[in-house]
Amino acid sequence: MSALYRAGDGAAPRGLVLIHGRGDSARGIAGLAAPLGVVDRRIALPEAEGNSWWPTSFLAPAAQMAPWVARGLDAVDAAVDALGLPRGDVAVAGFSQGACLALEWAARRGAGVGGVIAFSGGLVGTSDAPGEIYGHGEKAFDYATDLSGVPVLVTCHERDPHIPLARTERSVEVLRALGAEARLIAHPGAGHQPMADGIAVAREMLG
Repeated sequence: MSALYRAGDGAAPRGLVLIHGRGDSARGIAGLAAPLGVVDRRIALPEAEGNSWWPTSFLAPAAQMAPWVARGLDAVDAAVDALGLPRGDVAVAGFSQGACLALEWAARRGAGVGGVIAFSGGLVGTSDAPGEIYGHGEKAFDYATDLSGVPVLVTCHERDPHIPLARTERSVEVLRALGAEARLIAHPGAGHQPMADGIAVAREMLG
């Protein structure tokens, strides 16, 4: 995965990694910085080759997802490192595919990070499990990362065409079990986009 970084103010005391969704770009997700009220953070913008972190639904079988997830996690690591700040001063946020990647990074590698925001996302999972969700097999969520005290916001519409609300709810449960202070906002009706109430909570988190 290639990556594009906007260093921002080199003296800024905090940082934000913004992860784009399928078909978007680093430049596109950068537009989310203004609604989030980011004024005093260095911003890192990882970018996926071909503008997608993986070529299928994040619900696809674990073996199919594994190489794509691994590359995406490395891209987030590189973005966090590029900010040159203590992990506790860095937040990671994303939308759609980017939200799923942000959550998966948190669950696998996010110990000590300053916060995680996932607009329309859910955990990818670690292996296949019995059951079915949106026509795909279920996943297991076997993580060992200590997320004690890490604030996490996850949002999803009740009828999202790409992200099952049940997966989002399960993701919040898993993250809480890892110690995260995780909050879910379930938007009524159908949709797949950041909403005003979610953005307001995210702004408070990023303070």
